[in-house]
Amino acid sequence: MTSDSAPPTPVSSVSENLSEEKRELQVHLKNEDGTLLLILPTEAETASTTSWTDLWEQLKHRLNGGSRFWQPQASVHLMAQDRLLDGRQLKAIADALTETQLQLKRVYTNRRQTAVTAATAGYSVEQQTEVPSLSLEPSKPAAALAEPLYVETTVRSGVEIRHSGTAIVLGDVNPGGSVVAAGDILVWGRLRGIAHAGAFGNARCRIMALQMEPTQLRIADYVARAPEKTPANLYPEVAYVTPEGIRITKATDLSKTHLLSNS
Repeated sequence: MTSDSAPPTPVSSVSENLSEEKRELQVHLKNEDGTLLLILPTEAETASTTSWTDLWEQLKHRLNGGSRFWQPQASVHLMAQDRLLDGRQLKAIADALTETQLQLKRVYTNRRQTAVTAATAGYSVEQQTEVPSLSLEPSKPAAALAEPLYVETTVRSGVEIRHSGTAIVLGDVNPGGSVVAAGDILVWGRLRGIAHAGAFGNARCRIMALQMEPTQLRIADYVARAPEKTPANLYPEVAYVTPEGIRITKATDLSKTHLLSNS
């Protein structure tokens, strides 16, 4: 007696398929030009299959593996993608890297809360969105901007915050620190580092700070440096583009035609 039904799939084939799928959803380490990329699977891929504990175990396994392909004290860029990380989880990742002589330097994410958490912890941050990269040529403006990024932190030397919208920093930007935004930049503190607004090419963007003492100001493809002598009286100021280049004026003197705008 014969049957038209398909033969059952061998158990080994099913196991291989499941193993392959599991490998695709694991934590990955990739060496790229001397920088290690720590890549987490997306929440969309693992929502029902992988918990934070699973990811943590995978990370520890990768770091403690027998064959290591990195140099001691190598920089690590965490590719968090759409995964929501809180302060405890981010610290656990950083501590695990430190134990294996690696240093977490930068976090890439498209979750605003993860970006805020990373910036507050003192790491360089780039919040990725569907709009083009901040590396676009200034002559190619973005069609849309991300929602504003608000962080309450001091941007220390060596730390960079990059955002595809307006960036608001409640704190100081120290020398050696930088903020790059496709929209406006507002620093509710002392701006003594680098600020680049309108990074997609929008010359109508503004940079505002309670104390404007920057190392460098950039708006779109316009560049300016601070005066060599610090003014005797410091007050809130706004930098904006004029036909002659970047101009800085008191916030109270800024006319209504120069209000902060991303349009």
